[in-house]
Amino acid sequence: MAISTPTLPEARGVASSTAQVSGTTKRKRRVDPMFHLFLLPTLILFTLAITLPAGMGIFYSFTDSIGFGEWSFVGLTNYAAMLTDPAILTSYWFTIGFALVTVITVNVIAFLLAITLTSRIRGKIALRAVFVLPMVVSGIIIAFVFNFLFSNSLPAFAESIGFTPLASSVLSNPDLAWIAIVVVTAWQAVPSALLIYIAGVLSVPGDVYEAASLDGASPWKQLRLITLPLVAGYVLINLVIGFKNFLNTYDIIVGLTDGGPGTSTRSVAMTIFSGFSSGDYAYQMANATVFFLIALVIALIQLRITRGKATF
Repeated sequence: MAISTPTLPEARGVASSTAQVSGTTKRKRRVDPMFHLFLLPTLILFTLAITLPAGMGIFYSFTDSIGFGEWSFVGLTNYAAMLTDPAILTSYWFTIGFALVTVITVNVIAFLLAITLTSRIRGKIALRAVFVLPMVVSGIIIAFVFNFLFSNSLPAFAESIGFTPLASSVLSNPDLAWIAIVVVTAWQAVPSALLIYIAGVLSVPGDVYEAASLDGASPWKQLRLITLPLVAGYVLINLVIGFKNFLNTYDIIVGLTDGGPGTSTRSVAMTIFSGFSSGDYAYQMANATVFFLIALVIALIQLRITRGKATF
C-alpha cells in the first residue's frame, strides 16, 4: 500500500497555515474579566492602606508639618538636615552594621545546618521540624523571653561560676547590647534561610557526589568544589533577602533594649517612629523616604536575582 507524502510546497503551506492558526489563537487569548473583578478589592485596599499614605508622606517630607495643623513648604531642607544630624547618622550606621553582621551569621549557621540535616543521620526529618519552630513565634515574644534570660538567668549563672564579665546584664552595656540583638535576631531568622538552603542542597544530583567519591574527593573538597558552586544562587538569594529584612528590624530591638542603652542600639525604624510622636513628622517622613528608596533598590536587586536563579 502506497502512502503519499506532501510535496515541499504543500508542507510549507501546512506549516504556514498552522502558524497562522496558532498566532490567531494567541491573539484571541484574553484575560477573563472575572479575574480583574476579584483583583479590584485588593487593589483598592492596597491603594488606600499603602500607596496613598506613602504618597502623602513623601509630600509632607517637603514641608514643616508636625502631623496636623498648618504647614508650609520648605523644599529640601529636611533632607539636607539629615546629612548633619548625629542621631540619624548613628541610627543608619548601627542598622547597616547590624544587618551585615546578622546576615553573615544567619547564613553561615543556616548553611552548616542544611549540610548536616541533609546528610545521612538519624532523625533528620524530626530535627528539621525542630529547627524551624522559631520562625513561627512572634518576634516581640522572643525578645521579651530573651530579655529575661539576658537580664536575670545569664547574670545569675555567670555569677555562680565566677565569670564576672557576664555577671551584669549585657543589655545594659553599650558595647555588648548589639551582640545580644544579633543573637536573638539570628535565632529567629535561621529557620527561613535553612529551608532555602535545604532545598538548594537537595537539588544537587547525588550522582555528582558519587563520582567525586570514586575520584577520591574528601567531604571538605566536595563541599568546597561541588556543593558551594551549585547552591551559589541560593546563597545570593538568602543574602539579599536577609539583608533587606534585617534593615527593617524593629520589634526585637524594642523588646530587648528599646534602643538603649542611650541610643546605642536605635535603628532607623525606631528613629522614624519616635519622631512621629515628638513633633518631627515632616523631618522623619524625609528620613522614611530615604529609607524607603534604599529598601526599594535592595528589593529590585532581590527580584533580579530570584528571576535569574536558574542561571547560577
